[in-house]
Amino acid sequence: MTRVGRKIDSVWGTGGGQQPVKKLVKEIDMLLKEYILSGDVSEAERCLQELEVPHFHHELVYEAILMVLEASGDTTYKMMLNLLECLWKSAVITLDQMKRGYDRIFQEIPDINLDVPHAYSVLERFVEDCFKAGIISKQIRDQCPSRGRKRFVSEGDGGRLKFESY
Repeated sequence: MTRVGRKIDSVWGTGGGQQPVKKLVKEIDMLLKEYILSGDVSEAERCLQELEVPHFHHELVYEAILMVLEASGDTTYKMMLNLLECLWKSAVITLDQMKRGYDRIFQEIPDINLDVPHAYSVLERFVEDCFKAGIISKQIRDQCPSRGRKRFVSEGDGGRLKFESY
């Protein structure tokens, strides 16, 4: 952005879809982190609406689920479930935006699983809880990828040592 552009932006501000994507992603990330600290759903809802980007709400869904997958405790899990449920029931997040957010997670779960080994099982549980809460449809729930349990070489041998014959 040029010097004149930055000056105009600081005076008039940019809103809605005129904001850079990186800025919106940072704002949503800060919004979610603030929500985890405060637990104030109405404040999170107000901040999301102030961004004036309803076409970008899928990013909030994506980031919220990603935080659930990366969290070590149950607190983030419950809080994000509550936030998504409240935003869904108040119609702040539409079905289309909810679906897009989940689709992005579903597509990226193999990569996420490299960093977070238990990501598949947490995602399956979270998706099921979201379905039970009425946040997502059966169609979205059924699209959730699952990873079969790995079978270890030692399973089935009763713990016996195997002597190799040469």
